[in-house]
Amino acid sequence: MHQSSHPGGYLLAAARVAWGAATLAAIVATFVDTASGGPVNPFNFFGYFTIQSNSLLVAVAIGAGLLGLLRPGPQPRWLVVSRSLATTCMVIVGLVYAVLLAPLGAAGGVPVAWANWVMHVAGPVLVALDWVIARDRGPLPWRIAWWQLAYPVVWTAVVLVRGATDGWVPYPFLNPQQGYATVLLYVVVIAAVFAVVSFTVVWWSRRWNRGLRG
Repeated sequence: MHQSSHPGGYLLAAARVAWGAATLAAIVATFVDTASGGPVNPFNFFGYFTIQSNSLLVAVAIGAGLLGLLRPGPQPRWLVVSRSLATTCMVIVGLVYAVLLAPLGAAGGVPVAWANWVMHVAGPVLVALDWVIARDRGPLPWRIAWWQLAYPVVWTAVVLVRGATDGWVPYPFLNPQQGYATVLLYVVVIAAVFAVVSFTVVWWSRRWNRGLRG
């Protein structure tokens, strides 16, 4: 019997829906808190990598959870690819917050304490555990690890252009006022870490070679 047809598979599916809903609540609470100080610029609010990654998590977690409840078994490739990207991004969110933002006392765009914990701490841990433990997927091809790098490249390019034009930057370590050499160093290091995480996520899917291949 495949694991996802076991009652534990239904519990995992329900847990995914619940965590997706909790993350959505955290995003909404952050938006409401931001709006309480004046009009919200959506390009700024959704410009944070944390908000974007957690929004992706909401869609993927709820989608995977509902599908798991309705049709237990190995998930389709497109959903596994989406989960892989969400896992990679959320692990980066957790690492960047722990190493670069938390030591500075920076909220990283999430000033509401409980929402900050949900999106920066619990989310990355739970998503990583889901990817490590769950067996309702097939192996991913290595090219997916490369494709996942396109997202942070585009995001970083947009942030750097905005920082150089309208002056808005989502995180202090990307502020051009500290010098572009310093910003470039941070970008290169984060890109390298992102690549390592991306390939590790795909490698793990291949290590446990079960489920659908197509």
